[in-house]
Amino acid sequence: MSRFAFLALGICSALPFSASAQQAFPTKLIRLIVGFAPGGGTDIVARAIAPKMGEILGQSVIIENKSGAAGTIGADLVAKSNPDGYTLLMGHSNSNAISPYVLKNVPYNPATDFTPITYLGYVPNVLVVKSSLPVNSVAQLISLAKQNPGQMTYGSSGIGSTQHLAGALFSKIAGVEMNHVPYKGSGQAIVDLLGGQITMNFDTLPPNLQQIKQGNLKALAISTPKRLALLPNVPTFNEVGIVGFDVTNWYSVMGPKGMVQ
Repeated sequence: MSRFAFLALGICSALPFSASAQQAFPTKLIRLIVGFAPGGGTDIVARAIAPKMGEILGQSVIIENKSGAAGTIGADLVAKSNPDGYTLLMGHSNSNAISPYVLKNVPYNPATDFTPITYLGYVPNVLVVKSSLPVNSVAQLISLAKQNPGQMTYGSSGIGSTQHLAGALFSKIAGVEMNHVPYKGSGQAIVDLLGGQITMNFDTLPPNLQQIKQGNLKALAISTPKRLALLPNVPTFNEVGIVGFDVTNWYSVMGPKGMVQ
């Protein structure tokens, strides 16, 4: 939590405001838009930094989930908002880097329609399956997929999301045929994975870590160059032969274009 407090302080110190503003900032609550349903990695990070931001600024910072289309609905809302500093975006590699180039008719330009405020960091992706699935390694998962071509499914936070592309990349490298199931956020995908509606997820670590530690999900591989201290028994994708699987998600805070210091 000290890490999130430090990040919140950095956000507040870098926060721009509208050039036309005549009053000290802020004088009312601030909306932090998350482009995904509650429970996913982006939502978790936003809810971790928002209270400290509010404490530093002296105004409430509320989270609004505007989910859908791999985060682009929420991003578009911010892109078209008044650049007065009261509507901010939890920027994400999906909505602000990938989706505008893989989806049709995304109504904003990620390079010109936002004011970058601060970079928060990145997290790795982890391959998780329900604990009851009869596999304990990536090799066993690949073998099961090859025995059941087209029958295994993986979830994501939307078409064009990092989870979607991670699953497609894994399928190509491993030579298996799987079906993609898009959701409005990875939180919903986790619920369906736990319920057995889908076979696996290539999701960010934060929303899955507790389920892994509780034994509800099995982590088969992680997309870091080296193993993580948090999950020392989980191998990297390179270790299990999925070479070139370099997938991460980054987070930032952004506002509409036109915000100035």
